[in-house]
Amino acid sequence: MIYRMRAILDTEEDVIRDFEIEDQSTLEELHDAISQSFGFAGNEMASFYRSDEQWNQGEELPLVDMGVGEKPMNDIPLDKIISESDNRLIYVYDFLNLWTFFVELIEIAENEPMRGYPSLIFTHGEVPETAPNKEFSGSGEFEDDLSTDENEEEDDYDSDDFY
Repeated sequence: MIYRMRAILDTEEDVIRDFEIEDQSTLEELHDAISQSFGFAGNEMASFYRSDEQWNQGEELPLVDMGVGEKPMNDIPLDKIISESDNRLIYVYDFLNLWTFFVELIEIAENEPMRGYPSLIFTHGEVPETAPNKEFSGSGEFEDDLSTDENEEEDDYDSDDFY
C-alpha cells in the first residue's frame, strides 16, 4: 500500500508538500522524505509526535534512541503508527530552529508498478530562509509562588559559612 501524505510547514504563508511513501517504510524514511522535500539536508535532530484531530502534541518518536525507552525512527514502520483513524503527526526538525510541520495521511492507495517511492507529487509555497519564530507564553500561574510575602522574612545568606 501507498500512503499519500501532506506536510505543512507551520508558518504564516502556506508551504505544503505532498508525497507518496510505502506503508512499510520507516519513520526515518518519512523524516528523510519530508526534510528533503523542504530542501533540508536531513542531518539535524528531529522527532515526530503523535497527534490528535486538534493537533495536540502527544508521544515523542525520536530520530535516535535517547536511552529512555523510546524506539528510534528506523525501527518503526509507518503502518504501525499511521492509520485512517490515527492519521496525524507533528514533525519537528532542527531543535535549535524548531522547524515545525503538520503531517497528515490524506489517502491510502495501491502501489504503482515501476514507480519509485517515496515520490514528491505536489509542492506549494516557498520555504522561508529562517524558521518561523515560535512564541511561548506562560500562564503566569507561578508568578505568585516566586514573590515573597510582605510578612515573610527573607533569608540572610551573608551569615552562612560555606566552604
